[in-house]
Amino acid sequence: MHLLAFLVFGLFVGLLARAILPGTQSMGMISTMLLGVVGSLFGGILGNLLFSGAWDRPVAAGWIGSILGSMLLLAVLGRTRRTRLL
Repeated sequence: MHLLAFLVFGLFVGLLARAILPGTQSMGMISTMLLGVVGSLFGGILGNLLFSGAWDRPVAAGWIGSILGSMLLLAVLGRTRRTRLL
């Protein structure tokens, strides 16, 4: 049940990150959900690294950390996709 809740949370976080970040992202629902899940983990690792100095014990990032992590991941993915296309 926790996995399903985390996937739904990832979908909402991915949708919010895509709505906040300007530009068009051609992603489906599964990709958006994976963006939210990985962004949440990335936000948790970054938050833990910034505030406690340890990177190997990721904690829950919460809504704000998850959205910021997803936006950062989306910006990095957008940069790498643009350079590959040119």
